[in-house]
Amino acid sequence: MPEPSRSALRTVAVLIPTYNERDNLPGVIARVRSAAPSLDVVVIDDNSPDGTGQVADELAAADAQVMVIHRPGKAGLGAAYIDGFRWALERGYDAVIEMDADGSHQPEHLPTILAAAEEADVVIGSRWVPGGAIENWPWHRKALSVGGNIYTRVLLGMPVHDATAGFRLYRTEALRSMGLGDVASQGYCFQVDLTWRAVRAGLRVVEVPITFVEREIGNSKMSRAIMTESLRRITGWGVGHRAAQAKGLVESARRREPTWHRL
Repeated sequence: MPEPSRSALRTVAVLIPTYNERDNLPGVIARVRSAAPSLDVVVIDDNSPDGTGQVADELAAADAQVMVIHRPGKAGLGAAYIDGFRWALERGYDAVIEMDADGSHQPEHLPTILAAAEEADVVIGSRWVPGGAIENWPWHRKALSVGGNIYTRVLLGMPVHDATAGFRLYRTEALRSMGLGDVASQGYCFQVDLTWRAVRAGLRVVEVPITFVEREIGNSKMSRAIMTESLRRITGWGVGHRAAQAKGLVESARRREPTWHRL
């Protein structure tokens, strides 16, 4: 059966959560505006102590396509994106794009992601499909990412190679169908959570290759707590998924069992 046609994307917002990214933010926004001039940029700042919010306000004052959401404090990546999704849904955007503020997600990939969205509900900028790459990561970081994605794909049975990727597009109509009201996960687990919801909702998820570049300015937000949360939640989802599959197989076998054999 052919895939249903999807409406053209007229309004798209690039959501950029920030916490202490004042040195990175101006350059990243300039690159976004150059690579995809039609897109709006929404900075979601968690009251950064280094003044990132003030820098964002200055950029917004100089460019009508740059907007800022100020949050009262650091509440995590997942919560920031959920607030950004709600903001975009309330204003009738056709799609949103998740993107880091540190330059690791190259804005020059935006046209490719937008083109893929013509036939998809969710587009993931993937490091682990043919053509994808990572620059300036040590071998153990690569091993952790590859291993985590293989573990996720096998345990959850998802046909996605880079479920932890943070450079992605969602059609807003897809977000409405994914049940975001109970999302509580953060960090990389948040990305897996939304990927899993999209797959279970029957949405079309497409991966396109990107080159991920490790940040040059500032510190990574990765922590042991984020990794622990990801492992715990993904394992719990996977165990529940496989248990439901096993239960379904048992019930199906019982339905096929001859009546005389059960007497």
